[in-house]
Amino acid sequence: MPTRPTVVALSLGLAVIAGLLLSGIHVSDPAGTSSGGVSELLVPQPVAHVAAAQPDRWPEGWSVDRRTDPDRSVVVDEEGAEVATFTDGASTVVLVGPERRFDESTAEHGVTTDRWVRVLPEPFDGEVDAAWLAAALDTDLPDVLEVLTRYWTGAPEQVADDGVLISAEAGYGPLQDDGSRPVGSDWHDFRGVEAASKGRFHRADEARYRSLDCSGYVREIYGVRFGLPLTRRPDGGASLPRRAKHQAATAPGVVPIADTGEQLDPARLDRLQAGDLVFFDAPSDDDRVIDHVGVYLGADDGGHHRFVHSRRSVNGPTMGGDQHGTSVLDGDGFFARGFRATRRL
Repeated sequence: MPTRPTVVALSLGLAVIAGLLLSGIHVSDPAGTSSGGVSELLVPQPVAHVAAAQPDRWPEGWSVDRRTDPDRSVVVDEEGAEVATFTDGASTVVLVGPERRFDESTAEHGVTTDRWVRVLPEPFDGEVDAAWLAAALDTDLPDVLEVLTRYWTGAPEQVADDGVLISAEAGYGPLQDDGSRPVGSDWHDFRGVEAASKGRFHRADEARYRSLDCSGYVREIYGVRFGLPLTRRPDGGASLPRRAKHQAATAPGVVPIADTGEQLDPARLDRLQAGDLVFFDAPSDDDRVIDHVGVYLGADDGGHHRFVHSRRSVNGPTMGGDQHGTSVLDGDGFFARGFRATRRL
């Protein structure tokens, strides 16, 4: 039996700012679902607000260091150590905090990291909001990386008051007669609710209940749990679309590593940031089209760049499944050979 994934906070955690934990859908309750079973994909609604007064500046000695490629503001303390990185045009922010460890039985190596990923209410415009930063450094709500684990093997079930599933161990999709599992399981299939997009209703597939394919997993995390707007089809970059190839091409945010059609040069991997979407073109086909997506976690104990994704071979979200192809971006493995691009939402 696979063991439950372990997330250990080596000291008390900071996580997503309460006022910025969004449902990502128009809902009637704060769990990201609605009593009538219908959710609106396009109108994010906050589920909590920062109640305490926050300072209008950060501690004495802190400053902002502007950097390029991509353009970003790095907040540093009086000793020059990084505190937070805000990337121009992106909603995700990486803060430095207490170390914690992510591990799973099917991953050859775990990841120990001091990076915490949070989501701004609007893409960063070049001006650091000191009040937001202060609150983000002083909250105990889970961040993006922790929420990713709530769908792995052995994850506990969380259900809303109306009985709608919020999080639990997820599969990839229903098992077919030929032993394969098809793509097609989106966030509303996982939860068993009906979704509405641009006036059209999308019923949940009962066979896909509790299932998320790779792009559906990304939409469940960044859309439903953290408030980025969702769309079924590309809309010019305003929302997170359904398919991996469209997420690579037209999702919100910026592209730190563009797709050249070839395996990425290892020298470019230093541009990765925790929480970045990572995209792949399966090396077993010749269509040269992005067909898989994951979320970058960090450097693992073996010195490799590990990512989290929902994959067929292990039937669901994982940071491992290494016996079927190591979930790392460097080297000569299946996913490393297919690694093509990144996007910072």
